[in-house]
Amino acid sequence: MAGWKHFREIAAWQHARTLKLKADSFVRQPQFKREYKFCDQLKDAARSAPRNIAEGFGRFGNKQFANFVTIAKGSEAEVLNHFIDAHDQGLITDKELRDGEYAALKAMKAAIGLIKHLQNSPDP
Repeated sequence: MAGWKHFREIAAWQHARTLKLKADSFVRQPQFKREYKFCDQLKDAARSAPRNIAEGFGRFGNKQFANFVTIAKGSEAEVLNHFIDAHDQGLITDKELRDGEYAALKAMKAAIGLIKHLQNSPDP
């Protein structure tokens, strides 16, 4: 698929991982530790995106892969919503929200590009 030998080579996966690491850095902060359910939801959403891109890469066919990347993009939007919620709760600063939003939007843009590429490419 497009010459990738491993899912780690795919830019959309790399940006999804960066977003996951950003979420991980937030939930390690002391103020988050009291919000158990919120932390679990954020961590699950953040891990979903790179996980789905990896799983889609392992499937047969570009259309199946595109479906998994679509799920990943939805998870990235969910992470962004969690970041906004964290800001609303006073758990992260304005700058942290901007940094998180930047990472989320970059990941979603990469996912959209990958989806378009896969939908317009023939299956191997």
